[in-house]
Amino acid sequence: MINRVKDTYKKLFKEEPLLISSPGRVNLIGEHTDYNDGYVLPAAIDKNVILAIGASGTDECKIYSSTLNEIATFNLNDLYKKKGWINYVLGVVAELKEAGHEVAGFNAVFDSEIPVGAGLSSSAAIEGAFGYGLAQLFDLQIDRAKLARIGQLAEHNYAGVKCGIMDQFANLHGKKNSLVRLDCRDLTYEYYPFNFPDYKIVLCNSMVHHSLASSEYNTRRKQCEIGVSKLQKHDDEIINLRDVSPAFLEEHKADLTEEVYRRCRYVVSEIKRVEDACLLLQQKDLAGFGQKMYDTHEGLSKDYEVSCSELDYLVVLARKRAEVVGARMMGGGFGGCTINIVHAEEVHEFSQYVKENYKKILKKEPEIYITDIEEGVHIIS
Repeated sequence: MINRVKDTYKKLFKEEPLLISSPGRVNLIGEHTDYNDGYVLPAAIDKNVILAIGASGTDECKIYSSTLNEIATFNLNDLYKKKGWINYVLGVVAELKEAGHEVAGFNAVFDSEIPVGAGLSSSAAIEGAFGYGLAQLFDLQIDRAKLARIGQLAEHNYAGVKCGIMDQFANLHGKKNSLVRLDCRDLTYEYYPFNFPDYKIVLCNSMVHHSLASSEYNTRRKQCEIGVSKLQKHDDEIINLRDVSPAFLEEHKADLTEEVYRRCRYVVSEIKRVEDACLLLQQKDLAGFGQKMYDTHEGLSKDYEVSCSELDYLVVLARKRAEVVGARMMGGGFGGCTINIVHAEEVHEFSQYVKENYKKILKKEPEIYITDIEEGVHIIS
């Protein structure tokens, strides 16, 4: 893919480009905690967007998507929202300029091996590729944390998705064989080794995406805010669910509706689970870490109610396999992938088992992605 993107760029623009690799991401544990000021534990993976980019010498920006075989253009003096994928690029440019950085016109070609709609953050990979690529191309002197914020703002203001910052942060800060524990309150972070050569991270794509996802996501955020407003009456130092202990929540359970209580119980438990999971990693206790993943899925399915029958069934299948140490749904919910930690020697057998049984019951075959943890956005050449 690298050679194909480079050759396409040279054919279109008659010059040598700067080449950037920008990864997708997984999140091992810490789901729906980001907007509650909690912790997340993501990693960059070896599924990438490859970008070739160079200065155009004009105010025009011309971008060719090899994935879609489409070319899009815009002028730096006329940055307004358009339709489709170009908003991810246009948004990054607009937010860089809004932050005071001098971006000139450019030409670009990109391609992607990140499955769209599988919850692996293909959009953040595009934002990271262009943000980092433009910073390198025009010597913008902007650090990776600020580039992550630029990508998030592009998503908010141009793509129209009010996402947290985890996806962009993992894309830019990924480290080979390590997970990033990100504190979503202040964006401090710490690396935890995930160097288990006998195991692979395997993603099982349910091949469904229910229309409930976006509306229910907003509903969950609102329910968490309602819970916080009720609990603040007992402690005015509470800002978000990050500030609520499990014991405090139980003490004031009567102030909440049953539904809001269960939403809060999941989030408070999950924030604590991320901390516990990090300690287990330090102790090299992969089995204990895997059990935390199962616990997370149970909470997402029963308390937070963002799973679906397809995801639940994929986890049921994983639980039956001795080679799987942990599994859970990953992402916002109502479809997408489960993430599984599987013994490397049994990955093929596990994949075949899941495909056969899932298809037998749900009449569709899941896609299986076998991944390794790799570096964040970087220059290829």
